[in-house]
Amino acid sequence: MAKRTKKTDPKSEADIVSTTGHEVQAELAEEKAAPFPESEPVKTPKPSSRKKPQPTENGDGAFPESKPVKAVKPATTKKTKTDKTTPIEASPVTELPAGEISIHTLLTEIPAKKARATKAKPAENTAPASLPVIPETTEPIANEQLAQVETYSRFSDYDINLFKAGTHYKLYDKLGSHVVTHKDVVGTYFAVWAPNAQYVSVIGNFNGWNAGSHQLNHRWDGSGIWEGFIPNIGNGEVYKYHIRSNSGEELEKGDPFALRWEEPPRTASIIADTYYEWKDNDWMANRYQHTALDKPYSVYEVHLGSWARNTESPNDFFTYDQIADRLVPYVKQMGFTHVEFMPIMEHPYYPSWGYQITGYFAATSRYGTPQQLMNLIEQLHQEGIGVILDWVPSHFPGDAHALYRFDGTHLYEHEDVRKGYHPDWTSYIFNYGRNEVKAFLISNALFWLDRYHADGLRVDGVASMLYLDYSRKHGEWEPNHHGGNENLEAIQFLKDFNVAVYSTFPDVQTIAEESTSFPGVSRPVYTDGLGFGMKWMMGWMHDTLGYFSKDPVYRTHHHNQLTFSLMYAFTENFMLPFSHDEVVYGKGSMINKMPGDEWQRFANLRLMYSYMFTHPGAKLMFMGSEFAQTAEWDFGQSLDWAVVQYECHLGVQEEVKALNHIYTSEPALYEKSFSWEGFEWIDGSNDQDSIFVYLRKGHDAANDVVVVLNMTPNVHYQYRVGVPAAGEWKEIFNSDDKAYWGSGVNNPLPYQSQSTSWHGRENSIEVTLPPLGAVMFKRI
Repeated sequence: MAKRTKKTDPKSEADIVSTTGHEVQAELAEEKAAPFPESEPVKTPKPSSRKKPQPTENGDGAFPESKPVKAVKPATTKKTKTDKTTPIEASPVTELPAGEISIHTLLTEIPAKKARATKAKPAENTAPASLPVIPETTEPIANEQLAQVETYSRFSDYDINLFKAGTHYKLYDKLGSHVVTHKDVVGTYFAVWAPNAQYVSVIGNFNGWNAGSHQLNHRWDGSGIWEGFIPNIGNGEVYKYHIRSNSGEELEKGDPFALRWEEPPRTASIIADTYYEWKDNDWMANRYQHTALDKPYSVYEVHLGSWARNTESPNDFFTYDQIADRLVPYVKQMGFTHVEFMPIMEHPYYPSWGYQITGYFAATSRYGTPQQLMNLIEQLHQEGIGVILDWVPSHFPGDAHALYRFDGTHLYEHEDVRKGYHPDWTSYIFNYGRNEVKAFLISNALFWLDRYHADGLRVDGVASMLYLDYSRKHGEWEPNHHGGNENLEAIQFLKDFNVAVYSTFPDVQTIAEESTSFPGVSRPVYTDGLGFGMKWMMGWMHDTLGYFSKDPVYRTHHHNQLTFSLMYAFTENFMLPFSHDEVVYGKGSMINKMPGDEWQRFANLRLMYSYMFTHPGAKLMFMGSEFAQTAEWDFGQSLDWAVVQYECHLGVQEEVKALNHIYTSEPALYEKSFSWEGFEWIDGSNDQDSIFVYLRKGHDAANDVVVVLNMTPNVHYQYRVGVPAAGEWKEIFNSDDKAYWGSGVNNPLPYQSQSTSWHGRENSIEVTLPPLGAVMFKRI
């Protein structure tokens, strides 16, 4: 993960004014329990009436430690709604024409509209025709108005016990703001965790942002939760919490569990819900067929703010709906099996790419409403495309309105600066050993899988979580109680996270961005692994880019850079990443990493992509790389789609489309992608010619694919290759095809094998190897 330091002019972001006109000074300054039945709202009991927590039908509900190596088919129950509150209409979906749509049509012919953080539609039939008008004023409100905060709770004693134990994994049903009916009156229930506060009140337009009005009730049970019901306010209302700390400090904070926030730079939370009538039942019922580790996994990584923009107004974002109209058919045409969205949780600092999150439970308002994001995900599902969300439990920013020093103390972050501050990103690190913080994070992970139907989570910055000395000099860290540098609390948190995810959603995948040799990242927790489904293969990525950046004449001396990955390829369930981190900060675009003249650079890039798609492991490609964008990625503008009109760029795009097709249609390329049984060297030692030959295998030997890579511009005629069986072998892919802007050196006719022993095999064929080309053969 690249460095994402928040750099701003302190004058430019101070005293940010929200739509309310209220000024907020911005400053940077172990048992496991299963999901439980949703409890009915109950009144906060007095101490004298405390009752012993009653067991549920789940008993103690310990999470079984589920093995995430292969997803299994979930229960057949079809889920159509993600919230029980009154529905909000999703924006209409533009009907797409049948067949393929040109890039020009996708990016220009559908009118653009700037994304704005409009207020959510008020819940129907839940509020009176007119809400009471409370004038905006800074004058104190009469004491009798305090009665407007009524005693009400969504927490049972059992909920509180789980929360304190760190095993309440559906906190989003309890904490935050929820429109409810209480005593036949519609209003909003607020609940916030602030154990070190003297008092907490809700402020907003509805009370003139008066901190002396609408004080919440402090629960008696030591949970640190403040709660209460405020009548006659509902969806669309902006609000914050006014918190007085134990030291007397006055703070104004957004809601950590808010489902929606104002569009940055405004920083207030918005009362909202996540109601949506889902129409992806077929996908959800059969999702395991798309996410299991013996299925093809080709991921297209997308940053929503810069994938495409209106050519007539390039500074404006597309909305979620407008993105759906373009992205869904494009990904379908290209043949990717999954889309991975860089963080779409609310973040005030756009140049952070989404990795400095302040609203963990809210889709960013830059691009529209929660329901519009759900529509985008639903459309992808309806086209058979999975959705992975980038999730960031590794750190959070120090914005004054967010989690940092939430109640005047180090509540969410670790109080020890050696464990609680991230020197690389000038941000703060969660206190993974605090039960309530662990419950917050795991609840958040399950929230996106539950309410937004995400099919997986890519966990950012795992390496920084695992080690106490990560990016720290001598004296800046303290060893654990064993004397080692491992962060034992973070390790246990990651295990608990994965157990919770796979126990609740066995047909999803968690993917770790982890760059060290920490053992067992993608091995089950019951074998002392971290429990992830996959791990990024960062070593493969660095070696591959290093090899292909060299002039072919020197590759003979670097042969081992490509063979080394097979020494450890099956120690984890690896994903091969060509991610956003490789095309920023002066690293150059993928095409500009390649050596040679123009033709050779494009041939090298096509060859490298062919190598990736035939190497064991899942695949990930960052947007723009699939058509060889010349410039580095710039998050401030759209991808340079105009280059696709040139044959060289179009050729790469067509090749990636063909590679996705061959990858998803040839079982040998994916069925045993995480096992030695799926790969076999035929000849990995020809460093003199810089030629690699290997076999990819699936469950059926009849599907075996022979792959030959020629890493030099020399054409090789009658090059003999050992094959695993006698018969006719046909070329099924050639990266030098003229359709890809290649030279057209190919093998047009099938080859009958000869009984000439070669490469340790009884049968062999003589083939033609194109310059800087990859060819695949299959027995017919």
